[in-house]
Amino acid sequence: MSSGCQRSGLGRHASGGPVVDRLIFPVKILVANRGEIAVRILRACREMGVPSVAVFSACDRTALHVGLADEAVAIGASPAAESYLNIERVIAAARATGATAVHPGYGFLAENAGFARACGDAGLTFIGPSPDVIETMGGKTAARRAAIEAGVPVVPGTEALPDTLNDEALCDRADEIGYPLFIKAVAGGGGRGMRRVADRAGVVAGVAAARSEAGAAFGESTVYFERLVEGARHVEVQVLGDGHGVVVPFVERECSIQRRHQKVIEESPSVAVTPAIRAALAEAAVALSAAVSYASAGTLEFLLDPEGRFYFLEMNTRLQVEHPVTELVTGIDLVQWQIRIARGEPLTVDPARALTAAGHAIECRVYAEDPDAGFIPAPGRITALRGPSGPGVRDDSGVEAGFEVPVFYDSMISKVSTWAPDRAGAIARMRSALHEYQIGGITTAIPALLWVLAQDRFRDGAFDTSFLDGVLAARAGESFSELTVEQADLAVVAAALSAYLSVPTTAAAAIGATPWRQAARLEGVGQ
Repeated sequence: MSSGCQRSGLGRHASGGPVVDRLIFPVKILVANRGEIAVRILRACREMGVPSVAVFSACDRTALHVGLADEAVAIGASPAAESYLNIERVIAAARATGATAVHPGYGFLAENAGFARACGDAGLTFIGPSPDVIETMGGKTAARRAAIEAGVPVVPGTEALPDTLNDEALCDRADEIGYPLFIKAVAGGGGRGMRRVADRAGVVAGVAAARSEAGAAFGESTVYFERLVEGARHVEVQVLGDGHGVVVPFVERECSIQRRHQKVIEESPSVAVTPAIRAALAEAAVALSAAVSYASAGTLEFLLDPEGRFYFLEMNTRLQVEHPVTELVTGIDLVQWQIRIARGEPLTVDPARALTAAGHAIECRVYAEDPDAGFIPAPGRITALRGPSGPGVRDDSGVEAGFEVPVFYDSMISKVSTWAPDRAGAIARMRSALHEYQIGGITTAIPALLWVLAQDRFRDGAFDTSFLDGVLAARAGESFSELTVEQADLAVVAAALSAYLSVPTTAAAAIGATPWRQAARLEGVGQ
């Protein structure tokens, strides 16, 4: 596979189809999202001098992203179906404010080809790939076919399974793939509509459960079989395509720390990817992206087995949650490039810079969840908030003190990312940042994140996609909130200091002690 494109060392000219007509300059961008990703996009607009419009549901009227936009429009009630997923209301908000472009962020309508098409029909620039590309790469089985045609290896699996197949036929198809296997929803993601099956006996029940969950989550119940690759890591390659025939791949992201198939901690680069594997992953990502004439930011996900073989899983035709780690190790602003590509600019990204990690970055997703209660969502009012800061620390937050975390949406409230010259330094900075993160009024999963970061296998990089579920199961319900000996000692000292400081000054003078002297004596408490 050639790697000698004129403008991109690993880029190549996309084949087929004219470049989609785009606005010369998006005069005003409507951000069709909420939370931290809406904040991220709005800040990019401000840096670029582009006027912005936010949309919000009833429960988000005081949300952080609403105040950051130049204009804000209410689009409906709190349930997503009545607001953020309502295409007509989003389009109407764009028309009412004179917006000329729409950025979908991720989730909600970001990978909805119908929404992208509706934007075009309304004369709006959709900041993302074309509707046809979303349809091709958004469906997992269609994306598998495209990968095979592009010469990219895929995990052994089936096409979409017809609903008309009887139980015997389903089991026979599964036998052909081999066990263990996954039953996966054709649409959607995030681990929903997915079931692991160990043998023929579990096929029928697994298909029924996966179809039911997928239908409820995505409105599409079609599933397919995919062979489970034992001991695999989940790695992904970010790409930018400019619509002028150039696709640039970026250094990989490691996304194997997952709970129930949902990413929890991501990093770049991967300790398991050698320079040779990196080059091969990049070539595969470019080949498939170019084959479908991809324009905008996108991510191709792969499984990497213990022998260094990789297999294409799917493509996300949008910005990823974990894009900050790529920005930290390359210094390239992916959101600004999405906007620049949408207004027709050719890529000027140095491919060598994009494919070379400067240092190491880690991201932790901070959820309003109770890790001691099975990670159930824990919405509520944030009474106090102090985010982490310092050298090499980035806090992508979508909330502020006083905000009521709603029950209607994903419970992620922020993403903390750290950068350092090496992985050990990035981990140390992350532990410090999470200890510094103070959120009052709600429960978060921060204690669980700190526990994961302290595990030997995580620090050594000796993990795969089954790691986190395995170590969590081994805890057998042990609380994440139990204090360490060091924390208990500090708590005793703090209580003693609090008690002392509550004594009137005259009483302290009566015992012949200055506040500083007495505080120094109290340092020995608990030792």
